[in-house]
Amino acid sequence: MTKKVLLVGESWVSSATHYKGFDQFGSVTFHLGAEPLVKALAGSEYELTYMPAHEAVEKLPFEMAGLDVYDAIILSDIGANSLLLPPDVWLHSKTVPNRLKLLKAWVEKGGGLLMVGGYFSFQGIDGKARWRRTAVEDVLPVTCLPYDDRVEIPEGTMAVIEKPDHATVTGMPKEWPLLLGVNEVEVRERADIEVIARLPDDQGGHPLLVTGKFGKGRTAAWTSDIGPHWLSPAFCEWEGYGRLWKNILGWLTERS
Repeated sequence: MTKKVLLVGESWVSSATHYKGFDQFGSVTFHLGAEPLVKALAGSEYELTYMPAHEAVEKLPFEMAGLDVYDAIILSDIGANSLLLPPDVWLHSKTVPNRLKLLKAWVEKGGGLLMVGGYFSFQGIDGKARWRRTAVEDVLPVTCLPYDDRVEIPEGTMAVIEKPDHATVTGMPKEWPLLLGVNEVEVRERADIEVIARLPDDQGGHPLLVTGKFGKGRTAAWTSDIGPHWLSPAFCEWEGYGRLWKNILGWLTERS
């Protein structure tokens, strides 16, 4: 049975100025950050719709019927402002449905939501992702810090698997490739919440993969990246990469 998955975010535009002696010129480049995931899910039971960050500003559904098309939604490297300030609000001072509250209601009635780490996930770089104290944070198995939450690990670190029998990591190799960073979060204290993987004690023991439930739905937090730069090239090319995401999506979309 095919399950429909919506990936929201994982795109950006960079602007550069090139100086060559007296002369200079500018260039603009558009980037997609989830190609490894797209490749890993190709041909699987998970039909992925990739909605880049700039499209999500206006195209992420404003009504429940639009969200109900999907079995799982992934928010990855996109800040809360992108969903709170569509042009109708930002430019024209009109009112629109609050899509953060809509996502909360969608999970509560049975949807599966995953937040993936990055510079604009959880609280993000300089605290600018702004998911703290939002309706989306309400459903996550973790809470966001009130400030820049990045944990940069340039030397690399390995994952410590706390619950190797959990469905999200079943069938995975014992040793995982290197990670180069995570968002620091705090795990909620509830009976349904499980820390599946974390960083080693000498790297702070920060949560890496946490699962939980909200209403009739399921939620998960993966605090590292979906691809480079926090995932090393070896991680993205690893045999376990695709298995990890399929496992997580399988658990998210399992109906209780």
